[in-house]
Amino acid sequence: MIFTVTLNPALDKEYTVPDLKMDEVLRASSIQIDYGGKGFNVSRMLTSLGAENVAIGFLGGATGKSLKDGLVDIGIQTDFVWISSETRTNVSIVSNSDKHHIKVNELGPTVLPDEITMLMEKIEGLIHPGDWWVLAGSLPPGVKADIYSQIITMINAGGAKTILDTSGQPLTLGCQAKPFLVKPNTYEAAQLTGMPADTPEQIFEITSYIHNMGVGNIIISAGKKKSLLSDGKNHWFGASPPIDEKNPIGAGDAMVAGLVWRLEKDDSIKNAFPWGIACGTAAASQPGTGMATRSQIEYLVKKIQIEEV
Repeated sequence: MIFTVTLNPALDKEYTVPDLKMDEVLRASSIQIDYGGKGFNVSRMLTSLGAENVAIGFLGGATGKSLKDGLVDIGIQTDFVWISSETRTNVSIVSNSDKHHIKVNELGPTVLPDEITMLMEKIEGLIHPGDWWVLAGSLPPGVKADIYSQIITMINAGGAKTILDTSGQPLTLGCQAKPFLVKPNTYEAAQLTGMPADTPEQIFEITSYIHNMGVGNIIISAGKKKSLLSDGKNHWFGASPPIDEKNPIGAGDAMVAGLVWRLEKDDSIKNAFPWGIACGTAAASQPGTGMATRSQIEYLVKKIQIEEV
């Protein structure tokens, strides 16, 4: 089984406008609503691939109910802790003319100590050997930066494996708990290590630093550029084919979904890598934070180029 943990989910609204102009009233030509939060994005991509998964996290209020109903409607199993505050809403504005976008994320609701305890007890009760857990996204107010570290420690002790996709101090502390894989982008990797990530040589140095923190496998995603996979002994660059990009938001989450989908099927990390790239690439070609179909993924994966370096 694959579990996704989203501690700070959101209802994502995307407005498409003819042009992005400051200090003017913009008229939206279309509106798209998606069930957001990094872990939810992973769950949606997994479901599109036909992979059974369970979405876990905090939800609250009418927005939280809307999110749960939407996830259930598309076939995702859910097991949430309900909190007293309202789940956040995030807004994207995308230009039709030049493909630029603006994204505004709310901070999120404050989570109370007893609500955090309920979540930790829930996760502990669900851990089984051989399962996969994806811990993804930012933390809402009230949640301490070491929560991912605590969850990873519990999951490791229970014989399951974790993939961590976050940033800042939660990423730093999470790496020290020895997850199976982390997937920062180049900016997050540079922030984590205090090292530049502008050239392949610099990225190699960054991966060595992160491995020394206790992480077994690392993918540093780079958007339209080549992503890097390292297992501590070998390095591979992966390149995606050109696409008509609609909205890159959520593409990294789709990449994680493709990876964990194949890993749960006992593929090697190297063989899972092109599937992750294909899922991320296909997601970037969708409007909003929409996810591609399995047939789109299967078409794209044949075009992914993997180079060992």
